[in-house]
Amino acid sequence: MTTDSRPLAMLVDGDNAQAALLEHVLAEAGKYGTVTTRRIYGDWTTKEMGSWKDSLHSLAIQPVQQFRYTKRKNSTDSALIIDAMDLLHSGTVGGFCIVSSDSDYTRLATRVREQGLFVMGVGRGDTPEAFVKACQVFVYTENLSPPEGSSARSPEASSEWVALTRRAIEMTIRDDGWAFLASVGHALRQLDPAFDVRTYGHQRLWPLVESRPDLFEVREEKTQEGPSQVFVRLKN
Repeated sequence: MTTDSRPLAMLVDGDNAQAALLEHVLAEAGKYGTVTTRRIYGDWTTKEMGSWKDSLHSLAIQPVQQFRYTKRKNSTDSALIIDAMDLLHSGTVGGFCIVSSDSDYTRLATRVREQGLFVMGVGRGDTPEAFVKACQVFVYTENLSPPEGSSARSPEASSEWVALTRRAIEMTIRDDGWAFLASVGHALRQLDPAFDVRTYGHQRLWPLVESRPDLFEVREEKTQEGPSQVFVRLKN
């Protein structure tokens, strides 16, 4: 099954996600498959869920009612997990997109991966690391609609991506010392499911790596039959 044909189930924790970004989340999930199942979970009798209602018809999303049985305990996560397990065993989907910043979904993401299915998460930057690492891909909502001025990154953030990229190159390096950039990108996701070039002010990995010519060397090879290939290596 190719990535484009992979049917995905997008399950949204309505109590723990942002309605304004829903269209962006759908577009992001669409990079990894076709979103065939679209559900938002929450107590639709409360005013807090009102922000979601405008998106239900325009984006063909099914609202799932889950009453809050107590004031403090949110039962939305339980309903979402039960439905996810039903879908997992139905064989109708090839992966999941779990939209939440709640660590309660960590075990669900792990279980999906154990079954051999793709799983991605979408949540805020403060999402617990356990949930982030349990996913194969994790996208921070701040990268879907970054606020003005977000292109300024701290020195710590810069050092973080450099260290990860070094490790990714070392994982994919060939005998001639060069690594295929696409393979480096795949290795970066393996090292950190939340790695995203948009976090560092770029849209693609190529210009991000080129922004540090003191550390990395990039070369492009033209091909007659297809797109050019890009390679990268560490500078001594």
